[in-house]
Amino acid sequence: MAGTGEPQIIAGADGVTPAVLAAMAAMPDRRLHAILSALVRHLHAFAREVRLTEAEWEAGVECLNRIGRTTDDRHNEGVLMSDVLGLSTLVCLLNNGDAGATETAAALLGPFWRDGAPRVANGGSLLRSPTPGPALFVRGRVTGPDGAPIGEARVDVWQSSPVGLYENQDPDQADMNLRGILTTDADGRFAFRSVRPAGYPVPTHGPAGDVLRAQGRHPYRPAHLHVLCAKPGWKTLVSQVFDPHDPYLASDAVFGVTAALIGDFVEHGPGEAPPEPDIAAPWYSLDHTFVMEPGESRLPRPPIA
Repeated sequence: MAGTGEPQIIAGADGVTPAVLAAMAAMPDRRLHAILSALVRHLHAFAREVRLTEAEWEAGVECLNRIGRTTDDRHNEGVLMSDVLGLSTLVCLLNNGDAGATETAAALLGPFWRDGAPRVANGGSLLRSPTPGPALFVRGRVTGPDGAPIGEARVDVWQSSPVGLYENQDPDQADMNLRGILTTDADGRFAFRSVRPAGYPVPTHGPAGDVLRAQGRHPYRPAHLHVLCAKPGWKTLVSQVFDPHDPYLASDAVFGVTAALIGDFVEHGPGEAPPEPDIAAPWYSLDHTFVMEPGESRLPRPPIA
């Protein structure tokens, strides 16, 4: 009887999928059953559609093995592969903003978020080591869908340096450079000083890089800030804010740019007084509002340590 552990006698290719589905029919976790059943149906249909050869199957399995071997505490190849295939953005949009049908401030997490960044006072700096580049002053506000402010919200911020590297990739940067955790005030506001981020290539030393090269695609992400907002009673918001002037805005290697995520990075020249006296022109400012939805507050699993 199917699903009882009795041997399944396979008569031919057409009998494989029904046998696998029958074997898992009695799974007690019905959500997991639905997911694995759909995975089997679509995976088997894919193999039939492309007439997958044994050599191609071996290459696919080795790709999965290489993803595991390439992943460590400083690099998550699995998340990166999901990103370059567009799966991360698809899952994000399906689960935010009216089931993905409307614009949302949510974005993919990416492979570089680290939990436990240092606390930063409102108006403080994210710089923990000398980081050449134009100064950036950010003023943010966190609200609910009705525009009411959300005070006492946790706001994680992380970004690449002007050379296009996160600090965990760059031995010249101090640990946790350009990362910080702020708390919104009663009006939902927070502010910090940083440097203008740069666009950068995603790591291409692993299978994700092989996929990009095979597809004839560039590996670049447009310049952006990462922001995570969390507070009990509110759905954790993972967002990004993109520089509208970046040349890769319309061809992000991980398909992460939506209209709601394009910010207003304003350049200021010599005739404008900077917020702090040690700032040379040009310097930049960014004002941005992040809208959270009521729901479960849950931090994501950090992709790296």
